[in-house]
Amino acid sequence: MSGPIADWTKGAEAIVYQVCSACSARQYFRRSFCAACGSTDLTENQATGTGTIYATSLVCRAATPETRAHVPYNIILVDAEEGFRMMAHGDNDLAIGDKVAARFTQFAGRLVPYFVKAK
Repeated sequence: MSGPIADWTKGAEAIVYQVCSACSARQYFRRSFCAACGSTDLTENQATGTGTIYATSLVCRAATPETRAHVPYNIILVDAEEGFRMMAHGDNDLAIGDKVAARFTQFAGRLVPYFVKAK
């Protein structure tokens, strides 16, 4: 496995995914092994931040005091162009099938990926 690339979990404005050298599976989030075949031979790549909305769920009740200021907020599943699916935040008007692009914003004190309709 190559060295880690900084991403949003480390404060960088980037989304990182892994590719298995043994079976070519793509996965998000980081693991020490391939979820498809178990190989530990993984490489990391930076995603373009583009994809398609797979699912969306508008959160209308704060889960924590830190998220209260953000209600309502949208939790989405994005099928990334690179072939993995990820959960993220997005504009409240996103719908299944929309083409989206990532930007990064603060949410409850942390930098997070935030998706908007692609232009």
